[in-house]
Amino acid sequence: MKPIRWKCVCAYDGTNFAGWQSQARGVAIQDVIEARLQTVLKQPVRISGSGRTDAGVHAHGQVFHFDAAWPHGEQKLLIALRTGLPPGIQIKSAKPARADFHARFQATGKRYEYNLHLGDADPFTRPYSWMIFRELDIKAMQAAARHLLGRHDFRAFTALNGPEMNDTTRTLRRLNVIKRGRRVRIVCEGDGFLYKMVRSLVGVLVTVGEGKLAAEAVGEILRSRQRTEAVQTAPACGLFLMKVFY
Repeated sequence: MKPIRWKCVCAYDGTNFAGWQSQARGVAIQDVIEARLQTVLKQPVRISGSGRTDAGVHAHGQVFHFDAAWPHGEQKLLIALRTGLPPGIQIKSAKPARADFHARFQATGKRYEYNLHLGDADPFTRPYSWMIFRELDIKAMQAAARHLLGRHDFRAFTALNGPEMNDTTRTLRRLNVIKRGRRVRIVCEGDGFLYKMVRSLVGVLVTVGEGKLAAEAVGEILRSRQRTEAVQTAPACGLFLMKVFY
């Protein structure tokens, strides 16, 4: 049987993993899924994800693809892949795709969400939120977010170094700050994101919310293309990759 391309969507709790990308010690999400595929297909299989997530970052909708000959249909493949995975990883779907489909290079955008919690969170919220022990000025955060929308050079909001810094222009389509009770959710959607860009955007919005930086100053930092101490990197635990767009 000729191999075909498979498109899969997975969710994972990144707390105990060294991020998405394969690691020498085999402790990344990619390593765990590839090990399961090798067991199912009886041969090594390399998967390609839509992008990396850092250690401690979670996902509801990470996408990856691989090539394999599987004669038993997509439902049985899904069941086979799910069996034996650790509880922190779930394969949500597995479907045949076009031969030229690529999870990374054909992605047109991504949506991330970040969870803040005002005050001490309960044991079921704490592992997946950044706890802030003071009130935040939500209106100021929303005003600051508006300065970041659109197509800009986001060099000031990345932890990149080296040749990757040659292309730091991205389009930010959505940056919403939504408060419900003690929970603050920041929704970030764009055509692509730089290394630690979302966590940096969240960090600067929190700095504004704490009254340490004026909303207008965020636009000045953006235009300066220089990272400052005001651009803190939010903890990984509150970040979720929600959806990849094609």
